[in-house]
Formats: sequence, structure tokens, C-alpha cells
Amino acid sequence: MSSTDIPKAYDPKLVEDKWYQDWLKNGHFTADPKSAKLPYCIVIPPPNVTGVLTMGHVLNNSLQDILCRRKRMQGFEVLWLPGTDHAGIATQTVVERTLRKQGAIRHRNDLGREKLVAKIWEWKEKHGGIIIQQLKKLGCSCDWSRERFTMDDAYSKAVLHCFVDLYKKGLIYRGKRMVNWCPVSQTTLSDEEVTMKEVQGELWHFKYPLVTERGEPSKTEFLVVATTRPETMLGDEAVAVHPNDERYKKLVGRKVLLPIQNKQIPIIADPLVDPKFGTGCVKVTPAHDPADYEMAQRHNLPLTVVIGPDGRMTEVAGEDFEEMDRLECREAVVEKLRLDGLLLKTEPYMHNVGYSERADVPIEPRVSEQWFLKYPQVEKSLAAVEKGDIKFYPERWSKTYTHWLGNIRDWAISRQLWWGHRIPVWHKRVKLTVDNWHHELLHWGWDDYVSGHWAKAGVKIVVRIFRAGNGEEVNPKQDSLMPIVPSTEGDYDIFVCVDDEQQGAAFEQDGFQRDPDVLDTWASSWLWPFATMGRWPEEQSATLKKFYPTTDLVTGPDIIFFWVARMIMAGYEFMGEKPFSNVYFTGIIRDALGRKMSKSLGNSPDPLDLIAKYGADGLRFGLMLIAPQGSDILFAEERMEVGRNFCNKLWNSARLRQMQNVASSAVKRELLLSDDHHILAKLDDCIREVSGALDRFEFNQAAQSLYGFFWGEYCDWYLEVSKSALQGTDAALKANVCAVMDTVLSNVLRLLHPFAPFITEELWHGLGFAQGQTIQFAEWPKPTGLGDASVVDWVTRKHALVVAGRNLRAEKKIAPGKKANFKVQAKTPDIAARLQQELPTLRILLNAEQIEFVGADFQSPSGTPAAVAELGSIFMPLEGLVDPAAERKRIEAQLVKLAKEIEGIDRKLANQDFVAKAPPAVVAQQRAKREELQRQQAELQKLLS
Repeated sequence: MSSTDIPKAYDPKLVEDKWYQDWLKNGHFTADPKSAKLPYCIVIPPPNVTGVLTMGHVLNNSLQDILCRRKRMQGFEVLWLPGTDHAGIATQTVVERTLRKQGAIRHRNDLGREKLVAKIWEWKEKHGGIIIQQLKKLGCSCDWSRERFTMDDAYSKAVLHCFVDLYKKGLIYRGKRMVNWCPVSQTTLSDEEVTMKEVQGELWHFKYPLVTERGEPSKTEFLVVATTRPETMLGDEAVAVHPNDERYKKLVGRKVLLPIQNKQIPIIADPLVDPKFGTGCVKVTPAHDPADYEMAQRHNLPLTVVIGPDGRMTEVAGEDFEEMDRLECREAVVEKLRLDGLLLKTEPYMHNVGYSERADVPIEPRVSEQWFLKYPQVEKSLAAVEKGDIKFYPERWSKTYTHWLGNIRDWAISRQLWWGHRIPVWHKRVKLTVDNWHHELLHWGWDDYVSGHWAKAGVKIVVRIFRAGNGEEVNPKQDSLMPIVPSTEGDYDIFVCVDDEQQGAAFEQDGFQRDPDVLDTWASSWLWPFATMGRWPEEQSATLKKFYPTTDLVTGPDIIFFWVARMIMAGYEFMGEKPFSNVYFTGIIRDALGRKMSKSLGNSPDPLDLIAKYGADGLRFGLMLIAPQGSDILFAEERMEVGRNFCNKLWNSARLRQMQNVASSAVKRELLLSDDHHILAKLDDCIREVSGALDRFEFNQAAQSLYGFFWGEYCDWYLEVSKSALQGTDAALKANVCAVMDTVLSNVLRLLHPFAPFITEELWHGLGFAQGQTIQFAEWPKPTGLGDASVVDWVTRKHALVVAGRNLRAEKKIAPGKKANFKVQAKTPDIAARLQQELPTLRILLNAEQIEFVGADFQSPSGTPAAVAELGSIFMPLEGLVDPAAERKRIEAQLVKLAKEIEGIDRKLANQDFVAKAPPAVVAQQRAKREELQRQQAELQKLLS
């Protein structure tokens, strides 16, 4: 084989960029849909287009890269499809904030829709490629020729097509409901975009005067109402009690006076009321609470809006509160009621509050007209996971998934933003009669629709007509091209839904107005597994035919509802089959204190800094070592150092092999010694363990098996043992040991390649394994069958004897470079004979001058250090090794030092102020340190005796 000189030290900077450019230049990541190979496909969870690389991205994309690189080596045609998401709320918020800081705007309306969207596109073009370049630095083997963006032309066409299709089926509709509203982003949010936080708040108890029979507020009779949101009482329309609450039954039907607003509101009975909450009387604010809204529907209560979309109080709240921030108003209302003598008491109250996931502010329940989607294919999507057609790893997430699907509500898919896929619906209100019905419709092009002109042009259109006021649909039968002629004249709302922007714009010339909202970002990314492949639905591309359904998905459990479940539904709805077969849910990376990493906490390292410090391979492999399946990861930078050290160890061992100047050859089994058999059998175990772990998505187990074998078995043991042959005079034996080394290194490089692609490619070529070919398509290792597994037990027991001898050296503090003498008392003559055959390797492993085998009647001199192992006993005579007087002096000095340290800790622990005020972890640390020092003290006392 042809090799190149491996430099003395490994420098990732000299390797990584060189090989990545080579891979790109040769198209190694580009998938061929015409290939006869079996397909394997992953679609990347698209990061936000303006995002930057985080440790979460490093984890997620390293896992995907491991899967893809391994599949290439297993002979699959691999497509790892990359792309970015337009991230409606996040991106628009970032750009608006930047423009405000620059003084360009105070509010988005200062620019207007078209100019702001243009600014966001500018921002996207400038910053949108940053995370893609960072993923390349990490070594991601995506097919960059197929990179997609959720707002590129073809993808947008697919989004509009699906909207029209669902609208035609009646699954998308417009309705007025209570929604989650973000007052910062000023848009509706789905339930999944709201994070519940436990908040220490207050529960205020207010007195609402009862209205007497004469219609006047009583000065002595009150209902006490408890609330956590005093500011909303300005919009109260009732006080509710439970129908079975005996305390208040006689009051139902009467009225109370709403304080501050001085209006009379009814006392109603409703089963939604919890009699145990507060006093059992609750204020009903239909416009600002979901439960209150539900009660208002039953009791025909009006909706009084006192909090506006920006979180400020409206004119209806009263002139004393108008334009106040809602939280500022809360304090003002409490103070007003206190001054009026209507504040009974305040008490601390821990409760859950919904926060906007993006803006991190409390959401505001708000009645709003929005577009909703009735989820399609729910039963199929549920059955797919329950029956195992789609498998989750870890499996426990399937319970979360099925619970959510069993309790879903219609999805609010519209957002009050300007950046995103605009709702493709145009609306016009017209006055229609029997006489002008056809004339009005023909005026704006109904004849073109009926004649099929648009359909022939590839335009998909749906027309729905509703009676204004009651919302009754006139033409609910979508299989009929011609709407039903109305039986009565009046105002009608015509909605035209069309998947062609130009045709839609033409309606505006006839007085139609386009809906101003955009789609929820997830209402576009749920099509990601198939809308990214070619120009679906216009064509069924070769890529789509080859690679859909995709194979695996790697994502976070925090978006199991946002994305995973919805993709499954979309797959069955639009493609007729599941979108993927396996879903691997990563854990969340946390700091050493268990906190989620975030910029605000300052506990999230920059992955590019870590790559510069440890190399991309060191970062990837170090992270995999601490990433158990589906569990959260406590990040420690020292673990990345372990990854880098492993790479250095690999580099040095490869260099050691190259320095032998022995040509590679096949292993000759007849020349294999016991340690050769042992390492080859252990190699086969490692291959099986790594392959099995990756099949089960146990990435950290695979990494740990690889680490344990290569560092623990090969470097710590075999390379030491091999010195006997490498430094000996038997050329055939030396060549065979080199052949064993080549076998191990060739397989380890291939096993490691998915985890650490750069160093493995460099050494693959450096050691001459490449033969001009990249390691990326080298065959994935299979057990070699070269090692005799029956020898493993013997060598393991021999190693245990060596460890016992090494421990004797360590206990007596024998310098590593100083040779010692040993006596071995084997359990049986057969064991002694077998050990004597391996005397050269035992000398090397024990760094021994002499090893003498003694019989069963051997009695060691008093004080001779000894240890017992399974193969027998080992003794280490101290003559010439230890100067008793000097050793005593050294040990006594150490004991004095330890005694002082223990005394210092005892003083600290005896100080009650320290124990009471110091963090418990610090106190526990001091106690643990004391125990360790005492252990060392006892060991030294033994040595002294």
C-alpha cells in the first residue's frame, strides 16, 4: 500500500478545511436518484435562516452525520437534505428590533408591508448563510446542491397548493375564537408555542357590592371575588358560582355592582367554577380568559375588550387606565380598590402562567378572528406509532405523542405578521339578488373558472360564499362548479382561495382584498420531507421517487407537536404514506448545574470556539461520549478535551505503525501469539458492539465501546506488548505484528469515521489504506474472525496479574522509569509454564529487570509487598528499590501535611456560621474532601508500618 508521512503532531486546522473542500469538489455528498443502491434519506430539521450554530445544533447535526456517513459505508445511496426555515416571528422580530435600534422605524407601520418584507429579504441574504457555513465547519455531509429554503419559489408554491387543497376539503376555515396572543410580536400563537411557567404571584380578594331590590348597591352585603389578574376586572360581565354551591344558590339571578366601572353585572351559576378556588365566586371576563369565554357563550354575555393587542388598556377600561400597560394597570386597579375600601386581603399564590415561547412575556388570551385547520389523518398518524410503522427512540416519547393526538384542538394557523407565506385568500362583500347574482359573479371571472381556464393553466382555485352576519355557507358542495342561487337577497361574503399569486392579484382589480395574515411557520415546515424534493406537486421528481419516504429523523422532543406529529399527518394527507420510519429524540444540553444553555445565562459556549480549541472531531466525539439516548446532557468542556486527547492518541498510534517501515501484509494466523489473538478477538467484539449500538440509536454506547477498545485494549495493552516483537530480531514475527496493527487501525478508522470524519480521512490516506479512494465509501467493518476468542480469557487473567504487579509499584511509589524485580508463584505448574512462554511481554508490561517463578513452598521475607491474582501470587522484593530511612522521612512529611489540611477543614465545619450560610454543595464538598484526606492518611500509615 502507498502511504504518506504522518506529521509528528496532529493539527486539525491543517486537515479539516483541506478534506472538506476535497469532499465538496468530488461531489461525495451529492445523492444520485438514478443509483441502483438502496436509498437512505434524512431531512435536516431546518434551522432558523438568521440563526447561528448552538451546542444543540452541534449535537443534532453530529448525530445525523453519523447516521449518513455510516450508511454510505454500508452501501446505501444517501441523501441528507439541508435547508433553512424562514422562522416568521423570530426573523421579523430580529429585523424590526434592528431597525428600531438604528432609528429607522418606531413601528413596522412606518415602513409598510412591502418595504419591511424587502428589508427582511436583505437581512436574509446577508445573514442567512451563516449557520450553513458553520455546519460545514462541523463536517456535516449534507447534499448542499439540494439546499432548500421554506420561502423559495418552489416550496412556497407547494405551501399554497396544500392550503387550497385543505380549504377545498373544508379542513381550513375562518372563525372567531379565544386564542393565545403575544403582545410583543402582536400575533396569535398556537397552544404549542406557549410555555407554562410556575410563577409566584398574588391572589387578591375584592368585595363586589350586592345590588338591593331597589337597584342600589348595598353598603353591607358583598360577594368576595378572588383573582390573580385585577386589571381584567374592568371588563367583567358577571360573577359566577357553582350550581351546587349551597353558599350562593339563593344569590343566583341577582346582580352585583362592578367596582370602578360602576355597572351592574349578573350572578350566574356554571359548572366550570371550582368551589374550592378562593371564595367560590369568580369574576367572569369573557374577552380575556378562555374559561370565561366558554361561560359567556352559554350565558349570552357580551365581550368587553379592555386590553388591546399591544398589551395596553383600551378606552373601554376607563380614562384613568387607558393606554396603561396591563401590568401597570394591575397595580393601579389594586390601589384604587384599596382606597375605596373594597380590597379585603392579598395572599401569596403560586400558579402557572403561559408565556410566549419567542418573546418570553405572559401571553394574553384574546378573542380574535383567525384561520384554523382541522388536523387531517389523525387516526392514521396515531396508528402509525402505536403499531410500530414509525418507531420513536427512546420509545417513551410515543406515549407523549399519542396523548397529544388524542386531545388535539384545531390549529390556529394564521399569524399577524408580514414575513411568511401570506394566506392565499381574497375576500369581497357584495350585495346580491336573484337578478344580479350571475352578473356579479361573471364580472369577476366566474366564467373562466367554470370553463376550466384556470385549471388548464395549472391554477388551483376554490370559491366559498357565505351569508354576511350569520356566516351560513351558500355553496357548501364543492363538487358543484356553480354556486347555489340565494333564496333571499342581501350581503354575501365571497372568499376566493387560489394557489397562484398573479391570478389572486387580478381579483384585487375587482375590489377583492387579500387576507393580511401569514401562515404559522410550522404550517409550511410540516411539508418538509417531500416539498423539498424537486417541484412538488407540479412534478414527481426522480429525487422524490427515490428518497421518499425518508428513513430517519433526528430532532428534539420539544418540537414533537410543532413538527414531528404534523409532518406525519401531512405525509399521509398529501403523499399517502408515512414521511419517515424512525424518529430519534435528542436530549437537551445543560450546564454543569443542570440549567438549559442560553445566551442570557451566559452558560452556552460558542461551538466555533470549541472547534478552534479541540478540533471538529474532538468536539463531535467528546460530545457523543456524554450523550446517552434521549437523556439530557450535562455539558463539561473537559469532556471535549477527552475527545481531542482521543484524536491525538489515534494520531500517535498511527504514526507509531508508520515508523516501523514494514510493508503491510495479510495476517498469518500461524504466527499469532496470545496477545495478537486477544486484540483481534476484542476488535471483533468492538465491531459488533459499535454496529449494534448504532442500529439501536445508542450513539454514546457506540462511542464508549470504541473509546474503551482503542484506548484501553489496543493502546494501553497491545502496543506495549508489541514492543517485544517490534524491537526483536524475528522479521516474520515483526511483520505479522504490523499486519495485526494494520487490521486494527483499518477497522478502527472506519468505525470512527462517522464520529470523527476529518482525522480518519487523513490517516486513511496517511497509512496507505486509501488506494486513492476516500474513506467515506470504504466498507463498514464486519468481524474479521482472525482472533481465537478462547484465548481472551487467558490474556484477561494475565493482564490482571500484571495490574496486581503494577499496583505494587504504585503503592511503593517506584518511579516509572526504574526497573523492579518480581517473583511469581503460579497456582499450577501448567500456568507457570504458560507464563514462562510469555516472559518477554511480562517484563515489558511490568518494567521488570527480572521475573522469577517460584514454587508452592516459597515463603516471602517479612515485609515483602505481595498481591494475589487469579493466576497466582506476585511478589516485589524491595532490595535496591527503597531506602527505608528516606522513605520513612518522605511518608512522615506527607502525614504532617495531611494532618494540617484535615485540621483546617475541621475548623471550617466546626464553625456554625459557615455550615449555616454556605451553600449546601460547598459544605458537602468540604466533608467529602475530609474523607478523602483521611483515606490517604490511612494508606500512608500502612506504608509507614
